[in-house]
Amino acid sequence: MTMRKHTFPLIAFAIVIILSACNSNEPLQPKDSFTLWNQCDALTALQTYITDVTNPDSPNFIDPADRIATFDMDGTFVGELYPTYFEYNLLEYRVLDDTAYRDKAPDDVRQTAQQIRDFVRNGTKLPDHFDMKHANAAAKAYSGMTLAAFDSYVKAYAAKPANGFTEMTYGQSFYKPMLQVFDYLHANGFSCYVVSGSDRFICRALVEPLGIAPNRVIGMDVRLQSTSQGTEAGVNYTMGKEEDIVRTDELLIKNLKTNKVLQIAQEIGKVPVLSFGNSGGDCAMHNYCLSNTEHKTAAFMLIADDDERDHANRDKALQLADQWRKAGYIVISMHDDFKTIYGEGVEKTDFTF
Repeated sequence: MTMRKHTFPLIAFAIVIILSACNSNEPLQPKDSFTLWNQCDALTALQTYITDVTNPDSPNFIDPADRIATFDMDGTFVGELYPTYFEYNLLEYRVLDDTAYRDKAPDDVRQTAQQIRDFVRNGTKLPDHFDMKHANAAAKAYSGMTLAAFDSYVKAYAAKPANGFTEMTYGQSFYKPMLQVFDYLHANGFSCYVVSGSDRFICRALVEPLGIAPNRVIGMDVRLQSTSQGTEAGVNYTMGKEEDIVRTDELLIKNLKTNKVLQIAQEIGKVPVLSFGNSGGDCAMHNYCLSNTEHKTAAFMLIADDDERDHANRDKALQLADQWRKAGYIVISMHDDFKTIYGEGVEKTDFTF
């Protein structure tokens, strides 16, 4: 195969353009990166940070291999609807409404699901440490399901209309401005990880439409086993070609607070330089990020202070904003900073039961 003589100058020209872009001190970003944001302190802080750490001439330059960003999921870029976590809603549905399972649910699992329903519909306070009670109940409720069957189950529920909103399913309930943050970071060489308190496989199913790879998702875990493994330890059992992987009822870890840090250390192996969250369960992850002495860091806390476009407690959110600022986190206000939350055509409505 031969190349025409005029091809070489074109290739040389292209190489020059690429090298010029790589050596530019400006951050790479899609055109109109933040069309869904108002100009605000949080956005300025993020853009200033990215400009600095991606500039090869800056003393704060971070090699792409170390550009690690961690994101909580629920309430950070996925709506807390109905009006609580997706995984709480899913358990309530499975135990109290799913005719294929509800008569099989153990009493403690049924009690947990009813407490979620009472909280949602009547405002009844959830018991202390309910996150762990839910985690153990959820492990039991989905035990025996293959990973493929569970993935399909999650996606089927996610396709249901989101209660309290028009023109949106649960699976579409992304904070659209936060998705632009993912795009912006990807364009600037960052590796983004979802680090959630929710079940790892629920998170994987929900973020799949965003193109986030399964190995970039960390969450609550239950023990898995092969279909014919029985009580044999995995180290003593050889899985056959015809077998599948199923969930068990044994909870391994609830990925909250310091557990998030431990999982990041084990699974990523590097300290993040950016961290995004929305609650006290994310503070340990933020502090781990800010403890990174090798690189410049930043941590962002989103507050649900928009009670016009979302189901939110504005007064509580504003109190949290003061708390987060004192802790050294940069606050993102849904009310002030977002032009839209869920996208055009989605409107808040009353809940229906």
